[in-house]
Amino acid sequence: MNETAKRARAAIDLAAVRSNVRALRARAPRAELMAVVKSDGYGHGAVPCARAAREAGAGWLGTALPEEAFALRAAGDTGRLMCWLWTPGGPWRTAVEQDIDVSVSGLWALREVAEAARACGRAARVQLKVDTGLGRNGCQPADWSRLTSAARTAEAEGVLTVTGVWSHFACADEPGHPSIAAQLTAFEEALKTADAAGLRPEVRHIANTPALLTLPEAHFDLVRTGIGIYGISPSPELGTPQDFGLRPAMTLEASLASVKRVPGGHGVSYGHHYTTPGETTLALVPLGYADGIPRHASGTGPVLVAGKWRTVAGRIAMDQFVVDLGGDGAEPGDPAVLFGPGDRGEPTAEDWARAAGTIGYEIVTRIGTRVPRVYVDSGIQDEAEAAEGDSALTGGTA
Repeated sequence: MNETAKRARAAIDLAAVRSNVRALRARAPRAELMAVVKSDGYGHGAVPCARAAREAGAGWLGTALPEEAFALRAAGDTGRLMCWLWTPGGPWRTAVEQDIDVSVSGLWALREVAEAARACGRAARVQLKVDTGLGRNGCQPADWSRLTSAARTAEAEGVLTVTGVWSHFACADEPGHPSIAAQLTAFEEALKTADAAGLRPEVRHIANTPALLTLPEAHFDLVRTGIGIYGISPSPELGTPQDFGLRPAMTLEASLASVKRVPGGHGVSYGHHYTTPGETTLALVPLGYADGIPRHASGTGPVLVAGKWRTVAGRIAMDQFVVDLGGDGAEPGDPAVLFGPGDRGEPTAEDWARAAGTIGYEIVTRIGTRVPRVYVDSGIQDEAEAAEGDSALTGGTA
C-alpha cells in the first residue's frame, strides 16, 4: 500500500459490482442493461467498474459528459456507449468518430451533430430524448413531431442513424406516484410519433434503477442502472440493498492519526459544539470535508472504531474529525471504518446519508481524489491495476 493509502482508502469490491449487475439483469431478463458510470463511476472508478460491468453482461455503458465517454474509449472499451449531457459547441465530431451514441433533445443539437458527421464523413449514432415530465433535458411533446421529422430527414441523408428514443422518470423511487403512469403514457405516445415519422430505433428506454426494480412494464428494450450496480438502494422506502440482492461495493476507512486522554469539559473541534462530559479518550480520523465527508454530518456521522459505533464529536473539519471513545482504548494506526456493506457491523453509506440529510448517491459520489481507490476482487487487492487505469476493457455482451 502506498503512503497516502495508509491515511485513508476507499476499497472497491469489483466482485460486488459484477454480482450487482447480474442481479439487476435477472430482474429485467428481456431487456439489455446499461451500466451508468458517470461521475467516475459514482465515485467508485469509472474504468474498473465499467470493465466489471461488461464482464457481468452489461451490453451498454452510459455517461453524462462526453469527456467521460472518451476516457472509456481511451481505456479500450469498444462496446455500445452513450453520453447525454451536451452544450452548444460540444465535441460532437470526436463522439461521432469514436462511435459513441449522443443524446439529442432539440433541433440545435441535431444540427450540430449532423454538421459534425458531414465533416468527418461518418454517420452519427443519435438517441432522441423526450421530456415526458421530469422537466430537465429532453424535447417537449409540443416540439417532438418536428424533431423526429428532422431526424428522419437527416437519417435519409445518411448523416446519422437514430439508434434510440428515451426519457427519464421523475418519481420512480416513489411507487404509486401519479407522475409514473403519466410519464409512461407520454413515452408511449412519443414512441408512436417517432414510428410515424419513420424512425426505427434499436432501443427504447425510460427505466432507471428504481424503475428496473419496481416497474417491469417500463423495461422496454434497455434499462439504465446507475446506483444499483454499486450496491446502493435508490431509495430506503423501496428496500435495502439486501432486499434486491445487491451488495455495496465501496468501503471507506482510515487509520487513526491520534489517540489521547483528555479531561472532562474539554472542547472538541471548531466552535466547541462538543465538550467532553468527563475524562475520556479522543481519536482523530484523518478525513474531512475536503475528502467528501459531509460537514452536515457533524455531531451525527457514524464511525466504527475499536469494535463499536461512534458518532462524530463536534464539527467535521476540512481534513479531520474526532470521535469520543469513552472508556475504550485504541492506538494510532488502528482502523476507523466510516461505511461499507454493513455485514461486519460497520455503518453503511445510507447511514451517513441519514446523518447528513441527503441520499446515498451523494455520499459515495462526493468522496474525493485525495482518497485513493484500492480495488478488491475475491479478497485480492490490486492497486497496480487501479493505478494503470484498467486498460483492458472489453466491449461485448455476456
